[in-house]
Amino acid sequence: MEVVLSKEAGFCFGVERAIRLALQSTEKETDKVYTLGPIIHNPQVVEEFKQKGVEVISSPDDVHSQGVVVIRAHGVKPSVESELKELGAEVVDGTCPIVKHSQKYAKKLFDEGYQVVVIGERHHPEVIGLMGYTNETAIVIDPDVTAVDIPPGKKLGVIPQTTLEVKDFLRVVGLLIEKAREVRVFNNVCNAVTDIQEATKDLSQEVDMVLVIGGKNSANTSRLAVICRALGKEAHHIETPEEIQKEWFYGMKRVGVTAGTSTPDWIIQAVMERAKHLGEEAEREAAERSR
Repeated sequence: MEVVLSKEAGFCFGVERAIRLALQSTEKETDKVYTLGPIIHNPQVVEEFKQKGVEVISSPDDVHSQGVVVIRAHGVKPSVESELKELGAEVVDGTCPIVKHSQKYAKKLFDEGYQVVVIGERHHPEVIGLMGYTNETAIVIDPDVTAVDIPPGKKLGVIPQTTLEVKDFLRVVGLLIEKAREVRVFNNVCNAVTDIQEATKDLSQEVDMVLVIGGKNSANTSRLAVICRALGKEAHHIETPEEIQKEWFYGMKRVGVTAGTSTPDWIIQAVMERAKHLGEEAEREAAERSR
């Protein structure tokens, strides 16, 4: 049995940057290092940081001693950053540069009198952060909608959650154009996410099954599993090699591996090794039964 890795998989540059900044913060002489929310949507990486003494907090109220607070790649509302500084914390901004551009666009559109529309998942941290740049006035539209309920005649300024598929973003933009007298669109979909999604589609055409690696709470990783299944391919969303089951490999000739942007290389390699091992065991068992 062959195990094939997708041409694009794993950390994007925004995640790599956030992790690098967080690691550098642990080397400073400070009372405490916090991350505002898990540094990335990967429990194994979060646990590594915990072993280094980094504490995950959910709001500025959780800062109990002066130190460093690292903002993760998703970004935060400007009010949250201001509150941290008022508490005396040293803020290290790990916001992905692409998300940073989205925040600037959101503020610009709001200031110019547009009704800001964010196409994305309402409760995703990135979208929550963007809302703050519009004084909480942005309308959030799910990318899977088939119709939009927008008052006609408005000037709309449209921004995507950066992890969307471009086709979903453009489809919803088309629905909005039918409603508004003016639509201004910032296509800020992340190329790294798009590249992984496209590579995953290609991989799905070439294999019998796909292992999708990444945090269960990672939106972009979950999307990869959805893409595989939509193409009629068996897909298993896993976080660690230990979750892989030998039964999955019976009858399989080629197994694909892909990973979301929050998945480190060491987990990808461990999954590939275990998949290869279990696949070979499944092949031997099948050969013995056929004798």
